[in-house]
Amino acid sequence: MYLHLGQDVVVPASSILGVYDMDTATWSKHTRALIASMEKAGRVQSIFEDLPKSCILCEEGGVRTLYISQLSTATLLRRSEQGAAE
Repeated sequence: MYLHLGQDVVVPASSILGVYDMDTATWSKHTRALIASMEKAGRVQSIFEDLPKSCILCEEGGVRTLYISQLSTATLLRRSEQGAAE
């Protein structure tokens, strides 16, 4: 199964390590540090036009990528549930 993250980006659902709400996740210094280190390593992909609402941490082939999306965590959850039902 695959999950559409927005802006024509699709990832295997099995590669997803975590989905985080940007409003609450950035409160934690640990999350801010993770985002900063991923940005420094060039492992962040911004896939939003408006305000970012979620970030999705994926790992494929031992390489971690952080996608920052305009889709809410609720929308991503609904999409994952619909994909599992098919």
